[in-house]
Amino acid sequence: MAMKIRLARGGSKKRPFYSIVASDSRMPRDGRFIEKLGTYNPLLPKDSEERVKMDMDRVQHWLDQGAQPTDRVSRFLEAAGKLDKKERNNPQKAQPGKAAQERAAARAEKAKASEEAAAAPAEEAPAEDSAE
Repeated sequence: MAMKIRLARGGSKKRPFYSIVASDSRMPRDGRFIEKLGTYNPLLPKDSEERVKMDMDRVQHWLDQGAQPTDRVSRFLEAAGKLDKKERNNPQKAQPGKAAQERAAARAEKAKASEEAAAAPAEEAPAEDSAE
């Protein structure tokens, strides 16, 4: 049985509250779980002690049993000092979206066309003066 330590969403609409649970990976996110290990309230300030609460003894028990934490839970465990910090690399994060890239390309073409249009009459004007 593949075990996960993950978040199960609770709370009302636009007021999220999560339980940190140990569950079978085949179960739905908010479905059946084996044990509740803690809570996470994202609405509280980041420096608040109440934001993330975990029973670290039980979390360590499930990690020893082979349970894999999800990305968000692994960040909580890294902050608590239970897991080593992972190297993360997301080179796509700094790039603008597809539509923004298209707008930038269109703007660059328009600017290039206006520069060429401005430069063309300036070149033709001296040629007309020399003909006279």
